Amino acid sequence: MTNMALELRDVRRTFRQAEQHLDVLRGVDMSLRAGEVVALIGPSGAGKSTLLQLAGLLEKPDAGEVLIEGMPTARLDDSGRTRLRRHSLGFVYQFHHLLPEFTALENVVLPQRIAGQGRGAATARARQLLEELGLAARLGHRPSRLSGGEQQRVAIARAFANGPRVILADEPTGNLDERTASHVLDAFLGFARDHRTACLVATHNIELARRMDRMLRLHDGQLVAA
Repeated sequence: MTNMALELRDVRRTFRQAEQHLDVLRGVDMSLRAGEVVALIGPSGAGKSTLLQLAGLLEKPDAGEVLIEGMPTARLDDSGRTRLRRHSLGFVYQFHHLLPEFTALENVVLPQRIAGQGRGAATARARQLLEELGLAARLGHRPSRLSGGEQQRVAIARAFANGPRVILADEPTGNLDERTASHVLDAFLGFARDHRTACLVATHNIELARRMDRMLRLHDGQLVAA
């Protein structure tokens, strides 16, 4: 098995409006190793979210290849891409997107059940992940009874629930105050390294970005070391 959890090779994406073409990604090359946490920085509108969407197989590039653990994905059909997302990829967003009618525990059980895991094993893993994140006393609480930081930690547990090889995070602390953001990032980094999960984290927070293994800047449609 390759040590590269995620690779992008000459990935290109152009948006077309009427007669105008906007080249958002102009040949992006990138590799992430297992357990490596990389910050993706750049100004608003640079294409960070587009890059994450492509890396997460939520969109298809106009050209180039996305590889997950060495597996090319360009020729996969929709069901193949869905299976790969379900088992190999996890997502964390700025807004937690927890299901309000379910408890913290149930929010982490659900993606495992969708992936075919039995209820008992899914519940045990959800409990373990949430306890590791310091939420043992909050398992039965619905999102409305959790603080912003607690909600985001539940979202992190949910992203790791199916044992993904790659986590893609889009401004995961952008909706939190500075102190809470630092604590949430601590939890995120610890999980990524303990579970040997590659993570690509889009952020505007340079101080938090500096705590990751390295930084990549998206500039003029290409990635450069920051």
